Amino acid sequence: MNRLVIAIAAVVLLLVLLLSSIFVVDERQRALVLQFGQIKDVKEEPGIGFKIPFIQQVVYYDDRILSLDTASLEVTPLDDRRLVVDAFARWRISDVERFRERTGADGDFAIIAGQQRLQTVLNSALREVLGSVTSNTVLSADRVALMNQIRDQAARETAELGIEVVDVRIKRADLPEQNLEETFNRMRAEREREAEDERARGQEAALRVQSLADRTATELRSEAQRDSDIIRGEADAARNRIFADAFGQDPEFFAFYRSLSAYEEALQGQNSTLVISPNSEFFEYFGGDQIEGSARAAAGVRPTNAPVRTESNVPAPVGQ
Repeated sequence: MNRLVIAIAAVVLLLVLLLSSIFVVDERQRALVLQFGQIKDVKEEPGIGFKIPFIQQVVYYDDRILSLDTASLEVTPLDDRRLVVDAFARWRISDVERFRERTGADGDFAIIAGQQRLQTVLNSALREVLGSVTSNTVLSADRVALMNQIRDQAARETAELGIEVVDVRIKRADLPEQNLEETFNRMRAEREREAEDERARGQEAALRVQSLADRTATELRSEAQRDSDIIRGEADAARNRIFADAFGQDPEFFAFYRSLSAYEEALQGQNSTLVISPNSEFFEYFGGDQIEGSARAAAGVRPTNAPVRTESNVPAPVGQ
């Protein structure tokens, strides 16, 4: 009976020892085998591993890509416009042994310590990179290049920690609350100044166009006036030439025509009154003889008592 109990106890002890020496590594984990705080083995592949029971222990670390949301950080770009920046990072443990040595902790405590170290590095990289550009660059599409630069700088500084920085993104970059009103006023003033400049340039262009139009109109009027004066002068010259030819052909009819034109100009309207001597030369053609003579001159008829000149090819008698 005693032997049976001893045998059962031995079997149970062997099972306990066997189970205590076996550990399983999940595909999402990495494991370190420690003996009195010293690393004896690294299990990076998923599967079953063995250790010395009660002497060695296994510490597990997450092998997945982890996230870290940084606290709000105030940075000052080149133009001295302070910005409040929120960022997040994606990272993973690349070297388990180095990570444990640098953090000095195991398991979840090591993850927390690693995140604290990583946040310190990220804050430093954010201040350095964003402080080398203007705030407009941070708020523009160039932010992607800045984030890549921050990621590369943080990856170089955390490589000795056994950490691989996969990605860094800026979630928010805003002005502090106390600077918003001042910034809005400055932006409003800049827009008003630009509007004034645009209006001034428009007014200048309008004046330039108006002056050009006025000059063109003056030139056109001058040319038209010049042409009209030339045409009027030519017409007056032609009229005077016609009058001169008419006067040369029949002076009496020309005088009669001029008198009639003078009567037409002077005696207009129903109440025209002239105080003038009846014997004045102005009424020369109001007499019957003058009118009759002028009418005959207009018709081309000579008076009856006018001498008649005849021409003949028959020679006159000699001595007569």
